[in-house]
Amino acid sequence: MADLRLKLIDEADIDTVFADDVEFEGELAFQDPVLVKGQIKGRLQSAADVYISEQARVDAELAAEVVSVKGELRGDVYARRKLELFSSGRVDGTVRTPDLIVQSGAVLNGTCRMDGDPAAGPAETAASTASAASRGD
Repeated sequence: MADLRLKLIDEADIDTVFADDVEFEGELAFQDPVLVKGQIKGRLQSAADVYISEQARVDAELAAEVVSVKGELRGDVYARRKLELFSSGRVDGTVRTPDLIVQSGAVLNGTCRMDGDPAAGPAETAASTASAASRGD
């Protein structure tokens, strides 16, 4: 049996929540976990975890320890520890993570790299993926 380690979160445990009526465009940086229920466009960096709820839409370059997706995420994603993609989740873009968990029904379109420098961020991820594609890797 597969080791399914998807973690359910309690909103009460998260200090920063972007409610479903919030639309934000720009650059955000956090030290603590973040729950996105609304829409974010731009760049999101967290020293902790980022949770994207079912109704959320994120069009961003995203870097965090754990990225947990139940909604829609488009862009370059760097999950330093793990990317969790729930059955309702959709990721379109370039992914870099050492640990990828995908529930049946989830959608992942793009490229995924599970090697390389763990300190590299999203910009390095996009550059290394483009380089690999030009070499035919």
